[in-house]
Amino acid sequence: MSESVATRILGIESSCDETGLAVYDTRQGLLGEVLFSQIALHAPYGGVVPELASRDHVRRLPLLLEQLMLQTGGKRPDAVAVTAGPGLIGALLVGVNFARALAFAWDIPVIPVHHLEGHLLAPLLNGVAPFPAVALLVSGGHTMLIEVRGLGDYVLLGETLDDAAGEAFDKAAKMLGLGYPGGPALADLAEGGDPEAFRLPRPLLDRPGMDFSFSGLKTAFRLASMKVPEEDMTQRKNLAASFQQAVVDTLFRKCQRALQHTGLKRLIVAGGVGANRALRSALQTLAAEGVELCIADLAHCTDNAAMIALAGALHPEMAQSASADFPVRARWSLVKEEA
Repeated sequence: MSESVATRILGIESSCDETGLAVYDTRQGLLGEVLFSQIALHAPYGGVVPELASRDHVRRLPLLLEQLMLQTGGKRPDAVAVTAGPGLIGALLVGVNFARALAFAWDIPVIPVHHLEGHLLAPLLNGVAPFPAVALLVSGGHTMLIEVRGLGDYVLLGETLDDAAGEAFDKAAKMLGLGYPGGPALADLAEGGDPEAFRLPRPLLDRPGMDFSFSGLKTAFRLASMKVPEEDMTQRKNLAASFQQAVVDTLFRKCQRALQHTGLKRLIVAGGVGANRALRSALQTLAAEGVELCIADLAHCTDNAAMIALAGALHPEMAQSASADFPVRARWSLVKEEA
C-alpha cells in the first residue's frame, strides 16, 4: 500500500453494541459511514447482553454493507480493516468472520485493528495530527492515561484500579433509576444542577501518581442517593451534577499531572466519555496553559467504523491474506510498560 497510491479501506466495527461500517480513502479521507446502535435492544436488560449483541451484528452487517456501498459508489475496497479486540468475544468474531468472507470474495487483504488504538487515532478524522501527546482514553470499559510517542508507540502512565469512569457513570445512573445507557442519562439530569451541593470524594487526588479509582466515589454517591427522595427533582439534579463534577475534576487533574510529567503540550481525549459536555468544557481551559486539545467530534467519540478504517489505512504493514488466522482477543493490551 504505497502512499503514492490512493488506498480505499473498508472498516468494520462490532466489538460491543454498535454495528458500524465505513470507507476511508488515503487521499480523500472519510468517504462514508453507517452505524446501527443496539440501545433499544439492550435497554430492557439495563446493559449489554453479549449473545443478543452477537446475533444482531449477524443480522445488521450485510444490510449496512449494502447501504454503505450505495452511499460510496459501490467501488470495491483495496483492503478491509476490522476490530480484532478488545471487546465481547462473540461480537468480535462476527465482525472478523464477516471481514474474512469479504476479503476472500474480493481477493483483498485483511487488517486486524486494535479497538483502543482506533479511538486514539479518531481525532485524525478531523485532520488533527496528534503525535506526540498525552492521551486520556476514557470509556465504559477503560480509563487510562497514555504517552503517545508515535504511531504504535504507546506507554502507560496510569489507569483505573477498579471501575472505569464510564462504568461509574452507568452505575450511578442505575442507582437513580435512570434509563440505559446510564452515562448520557445522568449527564442530562445534571444539567441545571448544583455541582457543589453534595460533597463527594475525588479519589487518589491526594496521592502522587496518575492512576484512577472510582469505587469510593461510587459508594459515596450511593450513600448520598439513599437520602434523596425520588420526587425531589432539584436534589436529584444536584446529586447528578455533583457526581459528574467529581469525575470531571478527577480526570482533569490527572491529565494535568500527566502533561507535567511528560512535558508535552498536546492532549488527546478518546472514548465515549469524551463526548461528555462537562468534561470537554473543563479540558478546553487547558488552552490557557498552552495545551492543544485533540478530541474527536461527538459522532466519533463513541464506537464507530470510521476510526477502524483510518487505523487500517495507517497500518498497511498489518495487512494479511484473507485466510490469515490472526487472533481475536477479548483482552488485548495497547501499551507497553513505562521504561
